[in-house]
Amino acid sequence: MAVLEISDLVVSWDVRTGERVPVRRAEVVARLQAAGDRPAARVVRRLPVIGEYLDPAAVDRLLVRVHTELQRLNEELHMPRRFAELLMPMLAVARASGRRLRVVDVGCGLGFTVRSLAASGVLGTDVELVGVDFNRALVTEATRLAKEEQLPCAFVCADAFSLTEEASVYLSNGVLHHFEAGKLPEFFRAQDRATTVGFIHYDVAATRLAPLGAWLFHRARMREPLGRHDGVASARRAHGDSVVLSAAAAAAGMKTFLFESFRHTNPFCAAMRPVVGIRPELATEFRRALGHRARRLVAG
Repeated sequence: MAVLEISDLVVSWDVRTGERVPVRRAEVVARLQAAGDRPAARVVRRLPVIGEYLDPAAVDRLLVRVHTELQRLNEELHMPRRFAELLMPMLAVARASGRRLRVVDVGCGLGFTVRSLAASGVLGTDVELVGVDFNRALVTEATRLAKEEQLPCAFVCADAFSLTEEASVYLSNGVLHHFEAGKLPEFFRAQDRATTVGFIHYDVAATRLAPLGAWLFHRARMREPLGRHDGVASARRAHGDSVVLSAAAAAAGMKTFLFESFRHTNPFCAAMRPVVGIRPELATEFRRALGHRARRLVAG
């Protein structure tokens, strides 16, 4: 049976207009029951409704709480530092080639990665940092936090691949598993643009014990039942290395790698590993800029 995440079902947007679409609670419950996930169905049954539809304000507040708790995982796994480890050499190569430096975080949530990179300043003052998400509530909260922290970054509610100004580097954290395997190539193909230097997409490594590790962490760190459920579902939905690399190959103008593949992964936890893309003409310089860490790149 399909593994579903509650957060994917309780909100919906019109793909053409970006406007929010009402969600019937009974339909979400029915989908979860059909997938054999009764605990998730019970979580949704407890969510407030207006008539037969989920209360959008209550759902937004819940998702902001869940994403706030999720920051703990990103903090404990040092995700901003791990992104910077790859972003700095990639941007250095782009800078040397005279390209514009604009980093776009796809599905940014509360923008923890973007805000952390902006706060550290490690990428340089010439790098524009933008977080993009379909969920207006998350984007609004990310914008509020960035303003409160006086950070040089921006957040937009939109399709990351339909922005007026394109990215030189795309990145994401925990987004790939939200796509079915058959739709992943389209995601990577959308990043194969003349202005794009490369991409860095971290997601859960599909190790045998990843769901157990996710369960242990989310039980210990997260209070919201939705967050606990979806954390484990994420690990169960994670794509294997061969699936990710095959999909990334759809970006035909990029040379693609895994960084920290299975042999570098702790099998006892839901470790994160990225797929990396770089323009072929920049690949040698990128490897040189990575230094000894380039040995951890596994070509597709």
